[in-house]
Amino acid sequence: MATRWLICGLAVSVAALGATARPADHSWVPQPAVQSERPPEPPDFDLMLRQQAETDASWHRASAGRMRMAKIRYRSRLDDLDIPAFVFEPLVRQGAGRHPALVWVHEDIRGHLYEHYIPYVLEATRRGYIVIAPEYRGSIGYGRAFYEAIDYGGAEVDDVVTAASVLRRSYPHVDPSRIGIIGWSHGGMIALLAIFRNPTAFGAGAAIVPVVNLFDRLAMKGVERQRQAIDPHNRFGGSPGERPEIYRERSPLFHVDRLAIPLLMHLAANDRDVTIEESIPLVRALRTKKPHLADVKVYATPPGGHLFDRRVREGTWEPETSREQQDSWARVWTFFEARLPRARQLTN
Repeated sequence: MATRWLICGLAVSVAALGATARPADHSWVPQPAVQSERPPEPPDFDLMLRQQAETDASWHRASAGRMRMAKIRYRSRLDDLDIPAFVFEPLVRQGAGRHPALVWVHEDIRGHLYEHYIPYVLEATRRGYIVIAPEYRGSIGYGRAFYEAIDYGGAEVDDVVTAASVLRRSYPHVDPSRIGIIGWSHGGMIALLAIFRNPTAFGAGAAIVPVVNLFDRLAMKGVERQRQAIDPHNRFGGSPGERPEIYRERSPLFHVDRLAIPLLMHLAANDRDVTIEESIPLVRALRTKKPHLADVKVYATPPGGHLFDRRVREGTWEPETSREQQDSWARVWTFFEARLPRARQLTN
């Protein structure tokens, strides 16, 4: 499978991508409780707990009669921190070792499993997938200690990778050779780092509008402001100029050589969060170094930009169904169905 570098089905040059216009978009989009990489100041932990209870209730209502839902906790493989996670299963199980599974990684460093994922998780279980969605350290809704345990690009990746081990250990109806991972934005960055650092943990991975380069990101968005957002406790030990090796280790761009499994990546040229300028070097590296593993598509001006594939209708949680959204999800399902073969045995 050759790497594809597409906008709306047409091959384009990198220069043309950089010049793509970014029109304003005024359509309604469900807004996260905390905006991407901008934690509340000061944090209101009581409010976060109430919001999490409301979110859990929304997921229970959406699941009723349509899929099984459970809320679990598991111990991260890195330390003694317990990680909350949602688990969703088809109503009818097919038997031991029969179901493929997905580790579902939410967006936002101060986020959680938002309700706008409801229609897509429902579709996953309808297709026979068991989905585990870890609320990795730093997520909102689980108290001060969990919030302050944030380790951007570090321990949070171990929290997510552990979810694959939980599926293998505790869910005998999951086929251990057919576990994939998918993430969005910051969660897309985690998904990339997870597959680069753990080449045998997953059969395939998808990263949608992922953060890829902390050097560029901090330079474009403001070094000190971004450092406060991603590393409020100075676990990195300094700025990019002072500790470049830390920022490099936590930037997917610099680890393309480690890619050993099929990867799907979707980008939006009108993305105002993870800009196409940040993403272009990763696409170049994938085209050059991993042309038979990486499948990349860039959408030119999808409604919603950064959120184009997750936009839903107010009050119903139904997909917006723009052409780009439909195309992206169709490609996601086709990708995983083709890239999680039964015969391959994986270890974690």
